[in-house]
Amino acid sequence: MQQKELLTQLNVAAIGEAIDHELATNLVKSYQEKYPESFTGVTIGRNIIEQILAQPGCVGMRFYDAINEKGQNTLVYVGVDASGNDMLKQVVVEKGGAISTAPAIVADRGWDTLWTWLTTSK
Repeated sequence: MQQKELLTQLNVAAIGEAIDHELATNLVKSYQEKYPESFTGVTIGRNIIEQILAQPGCVGMRFYDAINEKGQNTLVYVGVDASGNDMLKQVVVEKGGAISTAPAIVADRGWDTLWTWLTTSK
């Protein structure tokens, strides 16, 4: 069975699970030991998470490692639909009732990235 077929059989909204603090610490420590030059984390606010999840058809989020305009590590995050696809467009109803599409919310600028951005901007 191909990966796409497996993904469509899964409940995408149910992906993920709580883990205990010890396992979380071990996972982060292992990553930092393997990639010592990596950043240590990004803080993302509730408001943007809720905006992404509130988009019609959004059942989860995907996070991409990225590099910002200053060459700093960051994350880009995007909504995911029930088929596991990135949501890059959303359906909107125009004033006259016409249905069209508009860009979906794609986000960046977690607090750690924003703070670094603000404190190093000239």
